[in-house]
Formats: sequence, structure tokens, C-alpha cells
Amino acid sequence: MPRNVRQKKRAERRVQAAAATAAAAADEAANENSSKLNNNTASSSNSSSSTNVVHNKKPKASRADPILASLSKNALRMSDVQLLHGPHWLNDAILNFYFAYLEEVKYKSNVDFLFVTPEMSQCMLYMDDKELHGLLVAQNQALRKPFIFMALNDSHSRDRGGAHWSLVVASRPDKSFFHFDSYGGGNTNCSLELINNIKDVLDMQHARFRGMRCLQQSNDYDCGIHVICMADQLTDYVNRYDSVDGVQPLHQDVIKAKRNQLIKLVASLGQHI
Repeated sequence: MPRNVRQKKRAERRVQAAAATAAAAADEAANENSSKLNNNTASSSNSSSSTNVVHNKKPKASRADPILASLSKNALRMSDVQLLHGPHWLNDAILNFYFAYLEEVKYKSNVDFLFVTPEMSQCMLYMDDKELHGLLVAQNQALRKPFIFMALNDSHSRDRGGAHWSLVVASRPDKSFFHFDSYGGGNTNCSLELINNIKDVLDMQHARFRGMRCLQQSNDYDCGIHVICMADQLTDYVNRYDSVDGVQPLHQDVIKAKRNQLIKLVASLGQHI
């Protein structure tokens, strides 16, 4: 993608992000004003009935939401871990934590891997080349990394959010950017935007984009579990074969078992707090 086109895309994303942030702030202000109005109405009424009180805001996290596990860059609270106990969509905190675990614990001694958390990948969509160089090259030595694993969501804001996770892998040996999407390629456009924004800084201008065949999720909430399982499978495969080419799709049993495995992992790491 020509430089002027990339700059235009970045400008458009920044405008979209600003609009989304402004809309969110307006919604929050409206909810707060509505909540205050309802509270005033309730306090001025002598009626014991609660049917006239409307609660527009969710209660804030209480002090009873302790940290259950932490690494140098990320931490998980009880409310995060509770998402693993049922049919729930995984939030940014869990994906950030797991990618930090891969980097800091499981592959701590592997100098070939770089793990990019959702928080980082979201910021990278809006950065110019100078900012990207500072983050990827100066801070994370990305030019020396044969394999870069990036968790990606479809948020159109700088802030956390989005509704779908997928996985992008930059592979220098394969001269490719691989995209693994468990929901019919729904994140293809987002992955292409990210790749087009970073490929010059990574010195991978001529790398191919390859949408990969992978196990498709059987519901609308397990995309985060699929990304974690695919990251596990790919890192293990690449560790043995120095290539992403040839990796096979996951089995459904791996997906079904992962939530319990993650709960046990958090418990084991939490012992060190």
C-alpha cells in the first residue's frame, strides 16, 4: 500500500476513534445524569416501592475484586477469571495476560518469538512509522524476531473493545503474514489494515497475506479461546519446524478443555502473589 494511502487510512481511523470516544463519553454522561435524576426522585419520594427507580449504570467493581494472578506487565482479577467459568466472551485482560504468560514464562528463553498483546495491536493500528519503529524495533527488537504473534480484535477505537478475536502471525522464514480466524474471516479487513500499517517498519514489504484454514467456532463467544489455543499450537509447531506452513487445524476437544486449563494456570501463577 503506498505511503500516502496508509497515511490517509491512519487519519481516517483516528477520526473514527475520536468519534467513538466522544460518543462513549456522551453516553456515559447521559447515563450518569439519568442515574442522578433517578436517585433524586427516589430520595424525595416517601413511597417504599422501588418500581419507579431505574438503574441505568452497572455497579462499579467493588473492593472485593482481588487480583488472582499477576505477571510483570499484566494482572487478572476475580471478575476476569469468572469469565472462564461459563459460556462467556473473553475480555482484553485475559488475552493480554495469556500473551504475557507466553512471553514471560513459557517462552522466556526463546529469542525468536515476539508476542503482541491486543492492547499493543490496537495501538499499532493508529501509529505512524516513527511511533511503530519506537514500539516494535526500539523496544521489542522486532527486526530480530523471525516470528511475531499478534492478537487482534475488531474494535474501531483506541480503547479496549471489539466483539471478535483473531490471530495474525508474521513469519520471516515463510515470507508471509498468516491470519487465523475462527469465525468465517470476519476479521480479515482488520488484519489487512494492521498488516499494511506495520509491514514497512518490519521490513516485510513483500510478504504475502495468507488467510489460513482453521477450526471454526461452534458458538458466538469462543473466539478468544480459539485464539489462545491457536497461539499454543502454532508456537509449539514453529518451535519444532521453524515454519508456520503445514500446521493442522485444531481439534474441538482442545477448545473444550482450554477454559479449565486456564483456570488451573491462573491458580498456579496466583500462588506466587
